Amino acid sequence: MDSTLTFIDCLILVVYLVGIAALGIYLARRSQRLDEFLMPRRFGATMMVTHAFGTGTASDQAVTVASATTQHGISGIWYVWQWLPITPIYWLIAPILRRFRAVTTADIFRLRYDARVAVLFAVVGIASMSIKIGVLLKGSAALIESGTGGLISAEFAIPLITVLFVVYGAAGGLAAAIVTDFVQGILTLVFSFILLPYVLSAAGGIVGIKETLQSTSGGGSMLSLVAPGYIGPFFICMLSIQGLVGVIAQPHVLGTCAAGKTETEGRIGFLVGNLLKRVCTVAWCLTAIAAVVWYLKQGQSLEAIRSNQADNIYGNVAREFLPNIFPGLLGIFLAAILASIMSSCDSFMIAAAGLFTENIYRPIKRDQSEQHYIWTVRIVALVVVLGGLIFAYWLQDVVQGLTIWLKLPAMMGIPLWLGIFWRRATAAGAWACVIAGFAAWWLTAQSWFVDRLAQLSLSHSWRLIVSDQDQLQIYEPWKIVFYLTTALTAGIVVSLLTRRVDAKQLEEFFELLVTPVKRGEQVETPCTIPKGSIDPKTRRRSFWLGDFFVPVLSRSSWIGLVIGYACVTAIIVWFVWLFT
Repeated sequence: MDSTLTFIDCLILVVYLVGIAALGIYLARRSQRLDEFLMPRRFGATMMVTHAFGTGTASDQAVTVASATTQHGISGIWYVWQWLPITPIYWLIAPILRRFRAVTTADIFRLRYDARVAVLFAVVGIASMSIKIGVLLKGSAALIESGTGGLISAEFAIPLITVLFVVYGAAGGLAAAIVTDFVQGILTLVFSFILLPYVLSAAGGIVGIKETLQSTSGGGSMLSLVAPGYIGPFFICMLSIQGLVGVIAQPHVLGTCAAGKTETEGRIGFLVGNLLKRVCTVAWCLTAIAAVVWYLKQGQSLEAIRSNQADNIYGNVAREFLPNIFPGLLGIFLAAILASIMSSCDSFMIAAAGLFTENIYRPIKRDQSEQHYIWTVRIVALVVVLGGLIFAYWLQDVVQGLTIWLKLPAMMGIPLWLGIFWRRATAAGAWACVIAGFAAWWLTAQSWFVDRLAQLSLSHSWRLIVSDQDQLQIYEPWKIVFYLTTALTAGIVVSLLTRRVDAKQLEEFFELLVTPVKRGEQVETPCTIPKGSIDPKTRRRSFWLGDFFVPVLSRSSWIGLVIGYACVTAIIVWFVWLFT
């Protein structure tokens, strides 16, 4: 079919791009201080929901899920659903991060350990955000290229998307990102569901999908939520644990939890926004499996679809279906792709640039004006994005990039969780965690190490080694076990062998942790409790068991946790029911 964009498609794209850029630039004048630029702390629950949803949901994830679904069947949903089992815990994580009253996550590391550990987090955090931007750009550009039939190439789409989110993100900071995420979150929902009814209908509905795949050689296994031999319970469990360890140390998550007026807004935003994302993930998976069936009905073999369509199947079916349904639908689809990527990249860029400015540059260049620091953030943002561009052009595929990125926050998440729950954790222990974790990860990628493991008798009984494109590799869940265990052990041992953190410093850290945020409080200095915020009736919901901090959950915490897991259970049961 003709893949040329129509005038209506182009007009929709231009209106969206000009409008969103103008809105972001307009909001720039409201940020006159660095802390306001990086952490506004003034938004309500609705805006926090759309911010969490927009920041956490991007079209590269749809590409990942669609590609994995084409290869493995509906079990491919776990590449993004890996966070589903831990999503209700976000209800508990949000108030923890909000109570620290921090501008960046590195501020928390500085208070708990020291300035050098804060710099270490800043360096790793900047690298992780740059890599994540690259992954998003790669996936979205591929989707745009396939959706336009090559009319807009990936090489052109990547810098185009970049310029757009840099313009308003660097101008208006996190506040601009949150407000624009409201619009872009709606478009991301459009992107997630716009294709599904048409492709599902062409495939014969759920009944047609099941009948076609069950009658196709090798197709029946695609209807299982676990894929024997690869995506099984162990795979899902370890990816979820890695996600829980790393989520608290993703630099942008602080803004997702702490830019609201109080803890409640952050809780609602972080949990509801991410539950909404899990529902969208179902739509991506259903669209992909329906597309596989549609191609089978067109006479293509399952092997050919997996070889030729996997990475581009989402964009290909958009190009095949949307222009024939209604004029301008392809333009809406492309605008929604741009919205999903821009709503994520702007927050990542600001978080990374904030880490450099607040935790590396400002301690060196003190007593500068607020505008000087804001312009520093803007300049550094360009450098961070440039790194993302380089990574996007280097990256072979999106799944590979996602696998790399997931490990970086987890490396810093281990010392942060350790510091929250164990008073004995030291700065040297934090360094040991990170160094040992990266060393273990590097070791799992070395061919000589993999070959040695493959020679062990237990490598077959425990399934330590798998073959990927005729190359032996350590099974991904065992990689996670190896580096997490190594990092945690190193952190504990070194902490026990080194001097304790100063008692007064620890007291300040845990005082913040148990002191709820009061509505309207003004934080003048990061990681300090404003006068009048301490309420003896609400602040001591915890106790110590030796050196271990044991929080006591409030009634609202239990209610949110139960509701969250009820929603997660309902989503899983509904998805399984569709294919049974």
